[in-house]
Amino acid sequence: MSNPTVSPTLRRNALKALAFAAPLVAVSCTTMESEEQLRHDKADIREIIENWIIFRDSALWDKFKTVWHDDGYMMATWFQGPATDFIKVSRDGFERGVSIMHFLGGSNLEIVGNRAIAMTKMTISQRAAVHDVVVDVLCSGRFYDFFEKRNGKWGIVLRRLFYEKDRMDPVDPGQQVKLEPELLNSFPIGYRNLAYLQTKQGFTLKKDMPGLRGPGTDALYAHGADWLAGKPIDGMKG
Repeated sequence: MSNPTVSPTLRRNALKALAFAAPLVAVSCTTMESEEQLRHDKADIREIIENWIIFRDSALWDKFKTVWHDDGYMMATWFQGPATDFIKVSRDGFERGVSIMHFLGGSNLEIVGNRAIAMTKMTISQRAAVHDVVVDVLCSGRFYDFFEKRNGKWGIVLRRLFYEKDRMDPVDPGQQVKLEPELLNSFPIGYRNLAYLQTKQGFTLKKDMPGLRGPGTDALYAHGADWLAGKPIDGMKG
């Protein structure tokens, strides 16, 4: 038995259905590709954040260079300047016995085109002698990183930090350390113990680093928004 002939009306309707369906398939594929690229970008950025700590704390200085773009800039309590100089002074400090370690928590990543802001929970641990008592200072805060993708590679353009709270403990629990109240209270509450220790180690400290809240914190969030909006980095290093 022969197949029935398809009517012209049915054929036209079928062609219209295909015409409408094709763009939907294209849009769906594009969306899937964008989501896949976003996942890759986030994974690449998180790997850089993790490598920053592993390479620095392990004194792998050549590898530590790879997490930065050539114009990378670092801002911490004791150092503000180009990443190349930060690597040098970190290496010099490590060779003198300066003991600063880091530990990471979760990250939040915002990506717009070839720019990103990464905010990551972290702790800084530093051991040194304060008034002849060996102590550990533990400071909790967040890395706040300005990333850019250049020639297909993500890298840090600027690292800034929020310092939220800290404490100082003698390594020997049988010892006590007496601090100078006036000096201790001259530093922001988020990192006053860390700043006290670093000052006693001979560092010159920046006293207006952002904390958990306040004008400096709000200003740093605003810088992050400006970075994602395409504005230049220079005014964000204050």
